[in-house]
Amino acid sequence: MIDNLGNILLIVVVLLVLYTLFTFIRIVPQYERLVVFSLGRYSGTRGPGVVLIIPFIERATRVDTRERFLEIPRQTAISKDNTTISIDFLMYFRVVDPAASIINVDDVVRASLNVAATTLRAVIGDIELDDVLAKREQINDMLRLKLDEVTERWGLKVTRVEIREVEPPREIQEAMNRQMSAERERRATVTRANGEREASITVAEGEKQAAILRSEGMKQGAILQAEGERQAQLLRAQGFAAALQSINDEARDLTPNTMALQYLETLQGVGSSLSSKIVVPMELTGFMQQMMATMQKSATTEDGHNVNGA
Repeated sequence: MIDNLGNILLIVVVLLVLYTLFTFIRIVPQYERLVVFSLGRYSGTRGPGVVLIIPFIERATRVDTRERFLEIPRQTAISKDNTTISIDFLMYFRVVDPAASIINVDDVVRASLNVAATTLRAVIGDIELDDVLAKREQINDMLRLKLDEVTERWGLKVTRVEIREVEPPREIQEAMNRQMSAERERRATVTRANGEREASITVAEGEKQAAILRSEGMKQGAILQAEGERQAQLLRAQGFAAALQSINDEARDLTPNTMALQYLETLQGVGSSLSSKIVVPMELTGFMQQMMATMQKSATTEDGHNVNGA
């Protein structure tokens, strides 16, 4: 009986020692800090590594210093032009002063959540709907600055704010959809008009080049034709000159008698025609004189031959 009691006491003592060691020695990770209160008063921030906490005298609270985010539930805000908008966003933050995050606020996460909701309404109330939809980056920066000013005294640093979705009223959405459709149709019309204009310019340019080429071709053709006609005329003139030269050369060898005979033959041909016209040569007198002279010369030549023969 006494041995059993001694064993129980030994086990109790061992458990007390283990509990004391567990509460006395703390291992703090790199991303955490221990905010230590000694008899209810702040006595310092400890960690990371092995930290000694005096049991029953000191109390330690762990604080995570990593960057975290808060998902702000969908909030209803009224814009500057009295339009109701539903917005939800994310807030990224980290603890830079562990002691302030424990001492200055009861629940830093819940407090940050409430402040983010009220700050969102205040910021959206100063902006019109079109700017809310078009200037998200500016709104994000504005929210971050305002939230950072409020949470700074709680030992928090707001690193980033991201608006996820902005949902205007249904009638506004329908109007925006109609506006977007009209804008797309306008852009399509402008694009078609620009395409037709470019096509017209291209066609006109092609026709211009074709006309230039046709004119150039006609010009070259006319030049070649004129050159051919000039060459042909030159050849005809040369042929005619050669013919005249030949006639002239032949005419040099003709005697007056031969010319007279040719003249008579020509008159005979004219006289033998069926025409009732009478052709009287203008050189009839001279022709007769030439014929008489020729006959006398012939007679003289015959007499001379007779005398010589006698």
